Amino acid sequence: MRPDEFLRALDLLPAALRERAFAMRAYVRPTGCEECQRIGDALRLSLTAARYDEYTSAGQLLDTAEQQAVGHGSTCHAQPDQQRGRGRVNRWAKASAPVVAATDASWKGRAGGIGYVVSDGHYGLRGRGTGPMDPTGFSRVLINELRAVEFLLSAYDAAPAGMTVLLDSLAALRYLHCWQAGETAAMPADYSLRTRRWSDQPTLVRLAGLVSRRPDLSFTHVKGHTGHPLNEAADSLSHMARRRLGEPFDVRQRAHALVDAFLHDWHATVARLTRSRPV
Repeated sequence: MRPDEFLRALDLLPAALRERAFAMRAYVRPTGCEECQRIGDALRLSLTAARYDEYTSAGQLLDTAEQQAVGHGSTCHAQPDQQRGRGRVNRWAKASAPVVAATDASWKGRAGGIGYVVSDGHYGLRGRGTGPMDPTGFSRVLINELRAVEFLLSAYDAAPAGMTVLLDSLAALRYLHCWQAGETAAMPADYSLRTRRWSDQPTLVRLAGLVSRRPDLSFTHVKGHTGHPLNEAADSLSHMARRRLGEPFDVRQRAHALVDAFLHDWHATVARLTRSRPV
């Protein structure tokens, strides 16, 4: 369940249940821990029961989730960021510089990849192919640039206030600025808005709504392939995700090392520029 879907589902609960469910929001994300998954299943069932006005059942299922969670948190060694395609280089988590992110997409033949990296150490990469139900249409590259932004923002319950997001696609930037101005109906040509089986909204519709509610986010152009550490990292992650569809290799270890190296360059550059500014 995505963070935005979880927050919308919370609105269906009575206030007393809503506060309890929100406190357990970490369990709705995928993890490698079977017990955490069972707790998450009970929490999701509680939200589903509320959707059908079965508030007694919703409360009982929430009771079950809370009982299962008692004592488990202290023994669980699963990392919350170890969900599909996401990770974090923890040594950059407390960096004092403003939060800056970069996203990018890669497409070749029938395989594509998206990636993002954040100055606080978060990163993600995901590959995808095409099929008869692919909703992309002929604006494939543009749409995947925008999917990369949604992949970034959905990594957080709420993206950091004032975060800057760097993109090397001017076409994608135009849509983001348009949505931020409230024109959320604007969509790339031929992008299908049909109902999705795996989500309550198409990705770009969800992204448009999220961006329209976050005027504090800054979407900025960066010229690609010019050595910018964050852009180069996002580009490399998207290529890695695309190649991983046809080549077996340890993507997590390689991605983690790559992100760490580029973030080292980024923070060194920020520190150098800070020192050179006149007092």
